[in-house]
Amino acid sequence: MFRWLVDNYRTFLWAFALAVAVWISSVTSADPDQTRTLAAPVPIEIIGQSSNLVFSNTLPKEVDVTLRAPSSVWKLIEDNPAIVRAILDVSGLSSGDHSLDLQIQVDARPVQIVSVSPKTVDFALEPLITKSMDIDLRIAGEVAIGYQVGEVDLEPLTVVVSGAQSQVEKVSRTRVSIDLNRIRENYDQSLKVEVLDERGQVVNGVTVSPETVHVVLPVSQQGGYRDVAVKVTTLGRVASGYRLTDISVSPPVVTIYSTDPEIVNSLPGVLETQPLDLQNAQDDITTRLKLSLPAGISIIGEQTVFVQAGVSPIESSVTISSERIEIIGLEKDLNVQISSTNVDIILSGLLPLLDTLTRQSVRVTVDLTGLTEGIYQLSPSVEVLVANVVAESILPNTIEISLTPLDVNTPTPTAKP
Repeated sequence: MFRWLVDNYRTFLWAFALAVAVWISSVTSADPDQTRTLAAPVPIEIIGQSSNLVFSNTLPKEVDVTLRAPSSVWKLIEDNPAIVRAILDVSGLSSGDHSLDLQIQVDARPVQIVSVSPKTVDFALEPLITKSMDIDLRIAGEVAIGYQVGEVDLEPLTVVVSGAQSQVEKVSRTRVSIDLNRIRENYDQSLKVEVLDERGQVVNGVTVSPETVHVVLPVSQQGGYRDVAVKVTTLGRVASGYRLTDISVSPPVVTIYSTDPEIVNSLPGVLETQPLDLQNAQDDITTRLKLSLPAGISIIGEQTVFVQAGVSPIESSVTISSERIEIIGLEKDLNVQISSTNVDIILSGLLPLLDTLTRQSVRVTVDLTGLTEGIYQLSPSVEVLVANVVAESILPNTIEISLTPLDVNTPTPTAKP
């Protein structure tokens, strides 16, 4: 038996190789390989980073991976993309410049990694350092005239800046900035801390803790100054048929001053304007008015206020009673009988227009064009000959019309003159 195997081993090997080839061909045809790039980039995972080292440059966050795998494996990857991982292992590395290939792990078999982009990551590690710094306060703008600021309160007074040594060493100061912008009340806000270098430029790549600082700045009014509301006084009435829709004043509050604070404090808190003349006004009014000032009082800033008054026509309605109906379109061989020869009409529009209406301003018709003998229920049509006046309703809104053959002894209805 052994001698037979020795004499025929080549034949045996060929048979085995052929069987393996047939098996591989069978498996491949049932589950063919596909070479594809993953639909979504793979996030890069960093492992092994020392707690006292940080990256001093920006690393790519993800990579494109191309694989060759059977269809069944691709189905697993599509169902769970986390099967494929991209790992940057920095274990045991010290500070300095480094270049490492990404490790691609696929928790499925069989898989061939065709390409990775980028394949290699260049980076630098630096010592992680921190330093505590006082916070500077930058104040821009001024409070409103007649106001003053008190002592500022910051909480906390210091922050901790941390990051790569080269970046933290660039930091020369930390700052918060406020803009008073002519405020009249206390300033109380939490502001983001700015991290700046010697030239006043923002230093990136560092963290600051806490990120915000609570700033309180008291603002109070100086003696002799006072803010008072402005009240617009009016004279006369708008034209008949019109109404005053609104009155606005800018600024609504003014600052006044007196060398005697008691005079200022004794005021009721309101200053009146000189009268705004509304007599017979039919249009909006825009003007500037002076204020009526008590003796010893002066205004800080602009000496007049801007006043706008809205004037609009009044909308109303009116009823025209017993308006005669006009028949049009009646065939010459027909006679017409109407259940009602008159209607009431309710019209709406601007009151000045309604006051101009007469009976000649409205025409009510019933159109019988094309109608033959019979009884009909028809709605009259209203034509208003004054623009912007609308017919809201007709009473009654339906008229019974009876059309009969014309009797030679019956006079033919004529149109309304």
